[in-house]
Amino acid sequence: MATSMSAEGYGRRLTRAARAAEDAGLAGMIVTPGPLMVWLCGYTPARFRGLMTALVVTAQGQPRLLVPVAEEAAAEQAAGADALSVAAWAEGADPYGLLAKWLGQEGRYGVSDMTWARDLLALQRAAPGTSYLAVTEALPMLRAVKDTFEVERLAAAAAASDAVYEAVLGLRFAGRRESEVASDVARLLAENGHEVVAFAVVGSGANGADPRHEAGDRVIGSGDMVVLDFAGLRDGYGSNTGRTVHVGPPSPEERKVHEVVREAQQAAFEAVRPGAACQEIDRAARRVIKAAGYGEYVTHRTGRGIGALTHEPPFLVEGEQLPLVPGMCFSIEPGIYLPGRFGVRIGDIVTCTETGGRWLNASDRGLGVVE
Repeated sequence: MATSMSAEGYGRRLTRAARAAEDAGLAGMIVTPGPLMVWLCGYTPARFRGLMTALVVTAQGQPRLLVPVAEEAAAEQAAGADALSVAAWAEGADPYGLLAKWLGQEGRYGVSDMTWARDLLALQRAAPGTSYLAVTEALPMLRAVKDTFEVERLAAAAAASDAVYEAVLGLRFAGRRESEVASDVARLLAENGHEVVAFAVVGSGANGADPRHEAGDRVIGSGDMVVLDFAGLRDGYGSNTGRTVHVGPPSPEERKVHEVVREAQQAAFEAVRPGAACQEIDRAARRVIKAAGYGEYVTHRTGRGIGALTHEPPFLVEGEQLPLVPGMCFSIEPGIYLPGRFGVRIGDIVTCTETGGRWLNASDRGLGVVE
């Protein structure tokens, strides 16, 4: 597997972005520091993050990256620098005026979601004839569809996350605080190659019935169900695993609820196919849970996209009619949450292929039993 994107690869991404913007009726894209800039050209500002930095991509001409003069050398060393031109602005100069010259006085542009309001408002003043639309709204498929390189990265991250879960099964839970177990999970993520730990959720007993619960001071006891949900970035791409374990032997009811969730996840996976609307995956999971009598205890969407971020479009939720396309990668993580009692969640990363879904995670989806 390739360990880094080539300059040619970044060039293809930039060309794809320019064409996508043109097809969407946009004059181009303005991308400020964040995941989209890294994805397009491999550049992350090392310093001066508060100073205007922007990548401009249009259908005509070479993409251009504007940076503070102190960052010029670093920008020219970026992995995708050969596919663009770098221009620098000095202290006291007007970067927005320079950007306005690049854009012209008219046109509608897609703007990366993490653009600061300060920068966008200043650019509007410099080029009052221009207008703007969020990239995720204008070009929802741009990063949603992964190429082979990205799917390989995500698969490697998933394999590392699987290794984390296998190690977690050997941890002691009883008598320890949720936060202590969460610290172990975070450590294991780092030991398995994750440079960023996004979250390590540990919800025991009634806390597991809150899908937004974060690890706290509750001491885990024998007989507790424990919801685990952990994610991070490995080599720039996300992992995410959701599992539920039980401290000691589970009751028949606990096994039943877990099995319903497992069947719901499998039904959602089997609904994955090119052309299926995102909401169909959500519906498939909910049908199983509703038929088992737990429909009112589903309190979140079935899944969401994953890539350079652990949470990104598309979202597998009712009302999302965006069709699945081969190369899309997303979580399938249904859950049942019984207030005041316990919760169950099972989550894995899946990619859509020409023939259906492909699991990227391979760890056991059964109810884990821990000490």
